[in-house]
Amino acid sequence: MTRLGASSRAAAGVALAVAGVAAWGILVERNRFTLREVTVPVLPPGARTLRVLHISDMHITSWQKGKQRWVAELAQLRPDLVINTGDNWGARDSLEAVRNALDPFAGVPGAFVFGSNDYEGPILKNPLGYLAGPSRPNARKPRLDSDTLRQYLTDGLGWADLNNSAASLTVHGRTIEVYGVDDPHHKYDDLDAMVDALSDVRATSPTPEVRIGVAHAPYLRTLADLGRLGADVLFAGHTHGGQVCVPGYGALTTNCDLPPAQASGLSSVVVENRDIPLHVSAGLGTSIYAPVRFACAPEATVVTLVPAKN
Repeated sequence: MTRLGASSRAAAGVALAVAGVAAWGILVERNRFTLREVTVPVLPPGARTLRVLHISDMHITSWQKGKQRWVAELAQLRPDLVINTGDNWGARDSLEAVRNALDPFAGVPGAFVFGSNDYEGPILKNPLGYLAGPSRPNARKPRLDSDTLRQYLTDGLGWADLNNSAASLTVHGRTIEVYGVDDPHHKYDDLDAMVDALSDVRATSPTPEVRIGVAHAPYLRTLADLGRLGADVLFAGHTHGGQVCVPGYGALTTNCDLPPAQASGLSSVVVENRDIPLHVSAGLGTSIYAPVRFACAPEATVVTLVPAKN
């Protein structure tokens, strides 16, 4: 009886611990929106700093009022440039929520790419399935009005659409080159189309102060493609930073082939003997069917570009 009693107490203790972790991840941590700051030395000597606000994976819905307010208040940081790496909305009727969050950035120079969740809504599935490998397209997912979202971001906010495209931006009198691909996770990326657009930009624009490559999902092939085209720094999202991490260890997965050690924050990739800084945002949201984050707070990041050291 004593052994059974001890075993029962141990099982109850484990169950209580699991319940506590779940409660923390669902009720607390996924709403602990965090602003991070990193510095990347990539600008030419003597250049002024460039403050880039990186927003990603909002997965925002109409009922997430706190998230809408928190993102909107980021405009008070007065960034020089906004990079949005996709997965903006979290359900079919979320465009108003996106607008509530992003309207204050109207007129701030920016650029964006889409993730798969800008085209398709979420469906109910095993929330731990991502541990088995990268998620796959599902024909049951509801289609979202990506055209209206795109029009809002381009016409409403004035941001450059980098989905298999490129642009030359003027930011406080400085020329910034940005280029990117549509979501590599579902193979929407079209490198040839992006290269054509980039060639047009380079044929008609002044030499840029910095070149920025952008993608939603940081697949190694995609990072290599962007790097080979001369990117000084790379931006991506998609990983959710692992979403459910192990304290003291980190992410278990990235939902792509990027190593888990690079699931979030600033790291680098080597492309043709160049060490290129890579910033991966852990993002601000989750699928509405997997509303939990653990040891991985939702985030936006101010990435300050500064002159490279000689």
